[in-house]
Amino acid sequence: MTPSHPGLYVEEMGGPRAIEGVPISVAAFIGRATQGPRDTDAKASPTEVTNWAEYERIFGGLEGAGTLGYAVSQFFANGGRKALIVRVGGAGDGPIGDADISAPELESAGRGIWALDRARDVNLLCIPPLAHDVGGDIGAATRQAAATYCRKRRAFFIADALSRWQSHADVLGPGGAGGGEFGLAPDANAALYFPFLRVADPLQGGAAVDVAPCGAVAGIMARIDAARGVWKPPAGAEADVRGVIGPSIALNDLEAGELNPQAVNCLRQFPGKGTLVWGARTWRGQTTGPDWKYVNVRRLALFLEESIDRGTQWAAFEPNDEALWTAIRQNVGAFLHQLFRAGAFQGAREQDAFYVRCDRTTMSQGDIDCGRLIIEIGMAPLRPAEFVIIRICHMVKSLGEKR
Repeated sequence: MTPSHPGLYVEEMGGPRAIEGVPISVAAFIGRATQGPRDTDAKASPTEVTNWAEYERIFGGLEGAGTLGYAVSQFFANGGRKALIVRVGGAGDGPIGDADISAPELESAGRGIWALDRARDVNLLCIPPLAHDVGGDIGAATRQAAATYCRKRRAFFIADALSRWQSHADVLGPGGAGGGEFGLAPDANAALYFPFLRVADPLQGGAAVDVAPCGAVAGIMARIDAARGVWKPPAGAEADVRGVIGPSIALNDLEAGELNPQAVNCLRQFPGKGTLVWGARTWRGQTTGPDWKYVNVRRLALFLEESIDRGTQWAAFEPNDEALWTAIRQNVGAFLHQLFRAGAFQGAREQDAFYVRCDRTTMSQGDIDCGRLIIEIGMAPLRPAEFVIIRICHMVKSLGEKR
């Protein structure tokens, strides 16, 4: 503004740049389908679908030998809204193997898991079994590759139990979740769900078949994210599994109590409530420390990291001085304030819920000279009430006291 005569002038100044929350419930599915674009077509894969009818039209719906359609169907039946489909396999509709999904040579070709590099948003990753048969599970190398990819993309891997685990003893035994056959090292960006789910299969006249739980769990996460926020644990009374007969294996409290410390999230049936997700631990949750022990805490952190990363890219090549640091604190602080108001953090006051630092305490002169802008963010996440303890005290009156 250039004043031209004496008087009062009003100049409108922009506030801090708004950080927008990134999508949190986009689920990627990798597997075999009867038709549709393959991962060999760099322009067409992955394919976004927003409902089951769209998946049927593009990829052919359910197929007797493949598991992908069942997982995607469960995703939409349980509240999912957006899925990315990567169809793998060679010409024809023959069986697929781990080599079609996670072979190292696929990375440079942008195929298999790495076809997702062409998607801007990937939040949840589901890789259902290779086939319906017992033993048709994805291999340990694919599980590890999926978890590694999720760390790269700030995504979350929903791992299925092995089909041959037919009891909680199988999960805890030598060939169970902690064994080499499962092959997934403790990881905060992954969670394991047991057992399979029993559904009525329309391809078999409504006969019951067992399907992997990853699609249903992804749908429940999306549903709870939309209704309550990513900070709400995707478990408990609101995490009911829809469109299923029930879990393939009935678990009691004692059995679930043995699985929970091993970071195995159980799917259980409760009278009058249906089938519920009854666990919210990450695959790192078998450790004793609180950091990244719970699914909602880890997913909230991933959401914050990605949102703030994208929302502060404007700062690149700005002068690294007090003016920039102040703008960053305002920028990030306003975003965290919105989440605090929505109930994402513990604490009655902002000071108890989060902090943002970007100043001489987070950067040395050497950092500044090297062009490093360092932002430190602290938060008090909400952790699930995993153990509800009720204390009952019996008050004994003295003999002389009136009743």
